[in-house]
Amino acid sequence: MKDIKTIVENLHLDNQLLIDELPNIDLYMDQVIQIFESKLEKTKRNEDDKVLTKTMINNYAKGKLFFPIENKKYSKEHIMLIGLIYQLKGALSINDIKITLDTLNQKIMEESFPVETIYKSYLKLSERNVDRFYEDVGECSQEVTEEIGHLQDKDEDYLEQLLLIASLVNMSNFYRRLAEKLVDNLDSGRDKVEKAKKNKD
Repeated sequence: MKDIKTIVENLHLDNQLLIDELPNIDLYMDQVIQIFESKLEKTKRNEDDKVLTKTMINNYAKGKLFFPIENKKYSKEHIMLIGLIYQLKGALSINDIKITLDTLNQKIMEESFPVETIYKSYLKLSERNVDRFYEDVGECSQEVTEEIGHLQDKDEDYLEQLLLIASLVNMSNFYRRLAEKLVDNLDSGRDKVEKAKKNKD
């Protein structure tokens, strides 16, 4: 597909909340939303979409996706966690995200675990994933073009896009299913620990 490279570039996959851009002071909810909107605006599918809303943040808090806030203010650590949640919610349910972040939240509260360390690693991996994505889409697009070449149909452009969409969604489902299985492993591991604690008591 001729314009796939341009489409991929317009996804702004390198847009992330960088640690250096986050303030070292605690912020109110409106200020947190403003940071996300200004930084991740280009990642929205439609102009009217919201990156983050009060309802979303309240739902994350109620669902215990991040450790409790104090005095209605969000720390730098909260913002990094909300950044992770923003990425995870594209593929995982709220419950799966809770399971995924549960131990991290416990470590933050009980051990003062430095969230910045894990967030830096996440950002580094994200950079590599962008490069990998460009390569994978290029290969996938080439394979689709080769398949379409055999069809010789008047609606070649449409059929090429159809096949590429189906192929990309197929790969996306593979990754999502693997991520879900890893979440299930986290959950079953947590259950074993809780059972072991009860048996000791």
